[in-house]
Amino acid sequence: MNERRLRLGHLYPSLMNVYGDRGNILCLTRRCRLRGIELEVTELEVGDALAADGFDLLFMGGAQDREQRLVGDDLSKLKGEALREAVETGVVFLSVCGGYQLAGKSYRGADGEELAGAGVFDLHTVHPGAKAKRLIGNLVARWEGGTLAGFENHGGRTYLGPGCEPLAKVVRGHGNDGQSGFEGARYKNAFGCYLHGPVLPKNPSLADRLVSLALERRFGDGTLPALEDGLEQRAHEAALRIRN
Repeated sequence: MNERRLRLGHLYPSLMNVYGDRGNILCLTRRCRLRGIELEVTELEVGDALAADGFDLLFMGGAQDREQRLVGDDLSKLKGEALREAVETGVVFLSVCGGYQLAGKSYRGADGEELAGAGVFDLHTVHPGAKAKRLIGNLVARWEGGTLAGFENHGGRTYLGPGCEPLAKVVRGHGNDGQSGFEGARYKNAFGCYLHGPVLPKNPSLADRLVSLALERRFGDGTLPALEDGLEQRAHEAALRIRN
């Protein structure tokens, strides 16, 4: 009997869930289930403590500035230290858009207010102001020999420091800041990106990468049986063809 079980902590699901980011959890759950892996999901809202050793995977989606302010204080004061410790020990972490911004060192909004981030990634994000052009549209980027596709919609410009590396190279779209040509960030087993859609159903290779890393960390073997991914691959290819 296959007894592989993974624990996923979903950070702020009621506040950080724009553009269907909860669909990433559904995708991970399904792809695990098809392989006989149980994925136990725990939702952690404002005020809930995070144990650094409590999960194999963590996820935080996107939100508007108002929700980010509500989350920012809790993240920096209550969950930030545990989140950093979890990532340092190899826990897999995916953050999207607003979650990606808050996983960095700081985020300065259009109104000039600066929010402290969790400090998982060596990066900071600055919104250049209410009159600045939003970075919006369909995004394609090269990643690990393949491609990632999704939808971006953000006013903030994200700048990476030397302590993390870009996740992918922009082929079409804006990415982190509209100028560097990079999309997202990677540090150990932590991944950040601006890709909505949600990102994982459109990019099954990324979903499987997260699961494989979590299995490798917990059980010493990240091997995943292949799935019949014809439908998923067609969805990915269709996303690649969409023009703004």
